[in-house]
Amino acid sequence: MLNSVYQLISPKIISIKYQDISFDDEVLVRPDYLALCHADQRYYQGKRDAKVLRKKLPMALIHEGCGTVLYDPTHTFQPGEKVIMIPNVLSTDREDAIFENYRKGSAFLSSGRDGFMREFVNLKPDRLVRYEGIEGKIAAITEFVSVGMHGVNRFSKLAHSYKERIGVWGDGSLAFVVSSILKYRFPESKICVMGKNADKLNQFSFADEIHLIDDLTDSFTVDHAFECAGGEGSAYAIDDIIRFINPQGVVALMGVSEAKVPINTRDILEKGLTFVGCSRSGREDFENAVDFMKDKKIQNRLNSIIYETEPVEKLLDIHRVFSVDMNTNFKTVFRWEI
Repeated sequence: MLNSVYQLISPKIISIKYQDISFDDEVLVRPDYLALCHADQRYYQGKRDAKVLRKKLPMALIHEGCGTVLYDPTHTFQPGEKVIMIPNVLSTDREDAIFENYRKGSAFLSSGRDGFMREFVNLKPDRLVRYEGIEGKIAAITEFVSVGMHGVNRFSKLAHSYKERIGVWGDGSLAFVVSSILKYRFPESKICVMGKNADKLNQFSFADEIHLIDDLTDSFTVDHAFECAGGEGSAYAIDDIIRFINPQGVVALMGVSEAKVPINTRDILEKGLTFVGCSRSGREDFENAVDFMKDKKIQNRLNSIIYETEPVEKLLDIHRVFSVDMNTNFKTVFRWEI
């Protein structure tokens, strides 16, 4: 079967590759909605290191999306079922003690392998999760929500019982999703969100406290913390967290920074802090994300950080979507009709 794959061959240049695919043991899915990630933008804009771009490109971008099953030779799914697509490619060397997203030899679609910007996507049955009762544009960001689920899951296994105050540093999409999950998982805890942008912080109406980082005083404390700022903000956020966190707190690092970040190890040692790195997610996190997103209240909340742009119907529309996303505060989502 001939498939059209929309590959980024160099920054801001996309070409169509026609590829013959077979799917004897894979499910054929037609993407419905796709969502952009900052990682997609970094590739598209050429903001990754030149060596990384040479190694990864050409490839189709996008690793967040949902679709409709067209054909399944394994009979796991029925044609017409709605599914979330999981971009992880499992390592053949299965290490049960290690989460699938950290195993050696595993891969990730849209990071050296073609992502979901294809006419059809063929995936193993275990790389798909059914969903019902969730609007398509919201289901499109399930992968993003699953990353938050993974971070909170790792935190919950490491943190001590004192969880009166949990701090989230960042005022973007990741901080929004992580804060929402924390409030859902720990309803008795006070969720405190710290950021730089007052307008964006006002979106966090469900949080118990919101603070501009410059307004924090020495009397402010949290028991545990999540760093969701990323980029240039990571260093400042980590410094703040070390300053304001109580002894033996857990710090989940979730924001991505291209540059190396200096860390005050002396205070980490003195306070007995635990730092845990969290990246991507696994099937269990996707399933937990779908359960979380079935709640209509959660769907309405997530909808507030989604900007649905015009459908993609031709190659030029792909460039338009990336341009629109540069001016979007939160998540850009679009129908894939090409």
